[in-house]
Amino acid sequence: MKSTEVAERLKSMPDGSSIALKIGETNFADNYVAALTGVLKEFMPERRYTCIYVTTTTPSHLCKNLFEMFEVDVSNIYFVDAISHIMMNVSTQMERTTYIESPTMLENILLKIEFLLKKLANENKLLILDSINTLAIHNGNRILAEFLHILVNNLKSKGVFTIILGVEEKNSDEISNMLSLVCDDTIIVK
Repeated sequence: MKSTEVAERLKSMPDGSSIALKIGETNFADNYVAALTGVLKEFMPERRYTCIYVTTTTPSHLCKNLFEMFEVDVSNIYFVDAISHIMMNVSTQMERTTYIESPTMLENILLKIEFLLKKLANENKLLILDSINTLAIHNGNRILAEFLHILVNNLKSKGVFTIILGVEEKNSDEISNMLSLVCDDTIIVK
């Protein structure tokens, strides 16, 4: 699937939608780039969204560098970074970035997201959670299901467009069931 196809699928969905964006493991790098450029470079500017990007896999400064390499405007992206601390990689703190000590601290992630939602009250918002697979490594299924239920329903009630990234082949049956319960639709990028 190309980035334009990802963007077109997203554009057909109303504000407040929640989408599971599953990236195929074969040709992962190409699929990942297509998914991210489709969302951040084609979909997000058209909707004039401000993005809250929750990263649990890659430190935020590396995400920012990657986005800039693909000519994504990062001036309206706020990061909630839950991975840099455990990778001992917070010596240089970026602006528009909130750091959390670990992906196990789901309540802190919720609080930081809520803080940013209030701070950006007058903006149209998009939240990207990267990734459900990493959260599943650091948290048990029951607590992760509760986190997703609270997060997605809270965002939906506030009209925030939500995208949950994951690797399709790495999703267990439990994770797939969680996503099908909280997400309105699934896009598979292969």
